[in-house]
Amino acid sequence: IPCTVTMGTLVPAASITHFPFGRAEEKEHTEVNDLSFPLAVRQPPTIVTQSPKDHIVDPKDTMVIECEAKGNPQPIFSWRRNGKYYNVARDPQASMRRRSGTLDIYAWKDPQEYEAEYQCIASNEHGSAYSNKILLRLSRPPLWPNEILEPVVVSVGFPLVLSCDPPRGPPRPETYWMSSCECLSRAVRQDRRVSTGINGDLYFSNVLFNDSHTDYCCNARLPHKHSIQQKRPVVVKVITTRTVSEAAPTWLSPIRSSSSVLVLQGEELLLECIAAGVPTPHITWTKDGEKLVVKPGMRIKNFNKMIHIPKASFDDIGEYVCSAANKIGYTERTIIVQVKAAPFWLEKPVDLVLAPEENGALVCRSDGIPRPTIRWFINGEALDTALPHPSRHMSGDTLSFRGVTMENTGVYQCNASNQFGYLLANAYVNVLHATPRIIPPQEEHLKVVEGSNTFLECRYFGSPVPDLFPSPADSGLHLTHSNGTLEIKQIRLEDTGTYMCIVTNIAGRDESQIRVEVKEPTLFVSRPQNLKVLRGSDVTFECGVKADASTPVTTTWLKNKRPLSLNWRISLDESNLVITTVNSADDGEYTCSIKTEMDEKSASARLMVMGTACLSHETSPFSSYADRPNPPTNLQLSDPHERSVRLSWVPGDHNHSPITEYQVQYDEDDWLPGKWRNLSTYPGNLNSVILQLTPYTYYEFRVIAVNAIGPSRPSRVSSRLQTGGAPPDVIPRNIRGVGTWRNNMEISWEWNGPYLKYLVWWKRKDSREEWKNATTKWLRYYIYDADTFTPYEIKVQAFNSFGLGPESKVIIGYSGEDRPSTAPLNLRVSDIESTQVTLHWDPVARNSLMGELKEYKVYYWRDSSQLRWLSVSRAMKSKGFPAVDTEYTGVLDELLPYSNYKMHIVVANNRYDGPPSHTIQFSTPEGVPSVPKSFRIQQRHLDTIYVDWALPAEPNGIITGYTLKYQTVNATRGEEMHVEEFYSNVTSFSVRRYDRYTRYRFSLAAKTQVGLGEWHTEESAHYTTEGGCSVLYPEYNSARTSECIMGRWSNRLTHSNTHTDTHTLVSLCASASPAYATDQVDLSTKGWLIGIMCAVAIIVLFLLIVCFIKRSRGGKYPVREKKEISLEPVDDKDQEGTFDYREEERGLQRGQASVEPIMKRTESDDSLVDYGDVEIQFNEDGSFIGEYTGTSRKDAARDARDVRDEMDYGGNMDLHSTMNAIYSMA
Repeated sequence: IPCTVTMGTLVPAASITHFPFGRAEEKEHTEVNDLSFPLAVRQPPTIVTQSPKDHIVDPKDTMVIECEAKGNPQPIFSWRRNGKYYNVARDPQASMRRRSGTLDIYAWKDPQEYEAEYQCIASNEHGSAYSNKILLRLSRPPLWPNEILEPVVVSVGFPLVLSCDPPRGPPRPETYWMSSCECLSRAVRQDRRVSTGINGDLYFSNVLFNDSHTDYCCNARLPHKHSIQQKRPVVVKVITTRTVSEAAPTWLSPIRSSSSVLVLQGEELLLECIAAGVPTPHITWTKDGEKLVVKPGMRIKNFNKMIHIPKASFDDIGEYVCSAANKIGYTERTIIVQVKAAPFWLEKPVDLVLAPEENGALVCRSDGIPRPTIRWFINGEALDTALPHPSRHMSGDTLSFRGVTMENTGVYQCNASNQFGYLLANAYVNVLHATPRIIPPQEEHLKVVEGSNTFLECRYFGSPVPDLFPSPADSGLHLTHSNGTLEIKQIRLEDTGTYMCIVTNIAGRDESQIRVEVKEPTLFVSRPQNLKVLRGSDVTFECGVKADASTPVTTTWLKNKRPLSLNWRISLDESNLVITTVNSADDGEYTCSIKTEMDEKSASARLMVMGTACLSHETSPFSSYADRPNPPTNLQLSDPHERSVRLSWVPGDHNHSPITEYQVQYDEDDWLPGKWRNLSTYPGNLNSVILQLTPYTYYEFRVIAVNAIGPSRPSRVSSRLQTGGAPPDVIPRNIRGVGTWRNNMEISWEWNGPYLKYLVWWKRKDSREEWKNATTKWLRYYIYDADTFTPYEIKVQAFNSFGLGPESKVIIGYSGEDRPSTAPLNLRVSDIESTQVTLHWDPVARNSLMGELKEYKVYYWRDSSQLRWLSVSRAMKSKGFPAVDTEYTGVLDELLPYSNYKMHIVVANNRYDGPPSHTIQFSTPEGVPSVPKSFRIQQRHLDTIYVDWALPAEPNGIITGYTLKYQTVNATRGEEMHVEEFYSNVTSFSVRRYDRYTRYRFSLAAKTQVGLGEWHTEESAHYTTEGGCSVLYPEYNSARTSECIMGRWSNRLTHSNTHTDTHTLVSLCASASPAYATDQVDLSTKGWLIGIMCAVAIIVLFLLIVCFIKRSRGGKYPVREKKEISLEPVDDKDQEGTFDYREEERGLQRGQASVEPIMKRTESDDSLVDYGDVEIQFNEDGSFIGEYTGTSRKDAARDARDVRDEMDYGGNMDLHSTMNAIYSMA
């Protein structure tokens, strides 16, 4: 029989009585529910260790098939091979270990003969336990085929596929391509045009000349062997042509127009679409007709060519369509995704220990898609074929016992299976009679600290189950656990006393007592504080303690977690630590450790010794010395296990900033070393941690220290570690079973670890068929030939070469749905209103739905309007009505009044619509009309406003007239609302206004016999005196202004609403004629604007006054070294580039009659001459006067002569004002 082992033995819960003679307390105790089965009690066999169902071994080594069991008496082991008894003793190439069922097969000759199905049986006089059927397979190392690849010749622009055909796993190897296979190899660059497919092939959407290479190599990385194999290189020769023809997209992968992908829940899902074409096509994805929504965990990879879902779930089921498009054409492919699941546990049977005449039950609940089938066995024999027993009753997944006897003792097997896999659990029923026994506690006198949680142990065994005598109710502070442990929460001093535990049954009684003594807690009165001191100072670390008077206290000081040696500088003042004349060696962490016989506490502080060289009254004495820490050193690995290892290191110097944390990084990639990842972070006070790792993986580690300044450099890399193999420890999650076609079901689950395979179980729900199972390495599995929309029980179990993982619970899945076969009958309407109608119909039979009832869907369309002249759209619409068991009616709204409608109804499940019913017709009565079209406000004269309009787009009946309301908007006096009524044939109106500045707000509505329709409101335009053009577009509710600027037209249009009507553009252009601009605001009347302008004017005036004052003051001003015109001979003594205007003034007053010496050219005349006629003026500092003003040398000379003539003409004139004028002009 297919089976799975159940590990461990459960002891039934017993009742305990605790009599406190005083009150008690306890130290911390973590495991309060673990009980041991007494060794002297008989026990049926239980298999505790076995090899995985799919057991792959290396034929070069000894092939080991494990089978270990426990029981009393010691079990005897036997084996079956291919369903027949296997005599191990007579096989010279096999042996069974002593006192064990483990099978060692040496297979010196023909190891292939030992590839078979094995099953271990552990038996004693109380029953037989069966292991799984273990399929033994020999591993064969994968090798590339030894072949010579011919060169590939292809023309530019054509697609190309280079085949990889990597060696098969398991697991599937990771493939990558290199463009050179020798020492200078490099990976082929991936982009929209070039990509690697799921199967490892290299795809070129179109070939370029640069794709020519002497060799392309496909490399396969086998993670489970940590090796890389390389295929023989292939040469690609690209032939160039004069022109490259453009081509529409065609598919390279997948080739078929429609394909199906089956994945098991939790497995990896990869969907791929690669297209060829010139230009390179763009790939897009849709799911079930809608744009693909990227969920958490989903990734779009390979330049949109691949969908990667690490853990498939039932939400991923659907129809995926990938589309490829370029400017030449478009094509698409459909991929149907199905997710399946195997059986999983809802409730596993557990071992039973019963006394004679007691009752009990074994429960075996599982689920899967399809629903698993449950079968019961006793000692390997099917119960449905075994002889009936009066005390045993089997009902589906429950096996009940009433009034048990010794004959009911045995090992029972529960088998739950479906087509994707199976589950099997062993549970024994042990009928015995035993007096109560209490295992003596480890401590009979317990001293505890006040306020702690205390556990008093009272472990026991007995059959029948011992009772409490008497049975007190648990209080809030006292809790009795099922194994007899008494928990006292927040124990107090008054809880001191003796506690007695008493267990009784019909066979006898037993008792045990514990003395509990509660002490006051040890508390810190004063703690040491972090200190930063200068070298040579004295420091004191305080450590005041308060403890129980009867408890001796020992105080110990540590430095950097090591005992501190006392000397002439370091001493104790009672419990305080005193250090005199500190130096840099005293820098570190000091810990005050307080220890009593019951507890131990400590408090730490940091001493930072600062130097004196950087002390300053302006800077902190600490800032110059703080820095990033030095990297840790001497990394050591110890205590290696399959999933953990201890890493220790020596901390580096923290450089006067305490280390706050350590970051541990790892590198596990043997193919691309140096790719470091963060593993975990630990507090800065640790230097030895246990790392949680993945089994069967190579690791290297390094550590980074972090303080307030930043991280240190990474430490040196640790030695290389390979963790051992281990069975998986995570249950596959999100198991689902959903049909993707009418006769199939996809079982899927989420990925829960690398290098795993999965056992998938399924069976029909509520059926007696056996569980079916299958093994897969993917995250989904498909069941075919299933009935339409049938429930299945599903469960999934992960395993690897090291053993089986935990089994999942049983879930319910359904096979696929089909198209409903019948249509709803008697479709009718009632309560017809202008915009809605009430529908009624008769439901369809459940057996014709071919799936789950989703809704009834009505398809309807507007066939015509009752106004014969009005054309309508006959677009079909639909509305769904959720199914309600008691009501088959619904309200169809959003209809248009005064219209003729047609409709039919269908029934829909989750995938398909059924056939349509007969089509019925109905008409809606009149309603209120929509807003009138083409509402326009025209101002043909300055004193008259004209308004006109057209019929509503949807009259919704016979128009009987119009109502127009209008009122002034910008008038200073209030005016009442005017209302005008018009017949249906009147579509215009004019109104005289008081003056040209009066604006009106118009509101217009059409009406039928039912009432008024929607109102359209609009305001007339503003009046302005600026020259320009005003063109009104009432159908846009906006204004277009065309301005005449320098003989050109500039049009501006502001839209607020868009209509399809077109009106003539009327523009009036005049230089001073009035015009109107919609929504124009007169800013000149705004107070805030006037205030801003006044402030700006005051600031400008103030700046002008300051400027004039500075000009009138004189003095020295900086002057550029190089000037064209010098107003005074250059003084060799003045080399600072200054010019004294006061000296110039005094010189002129002394009667200098000529300025020719002043016109002497300096050596820098050509500094800006080469820049051409550039006008550059610097009017503020007077630095550039000559050529720097952009004038030529002749102009400068002419200006000088003019100045001289003026001086000759009036020699007594005030030259100072003349020179100021020249400077001002400059």
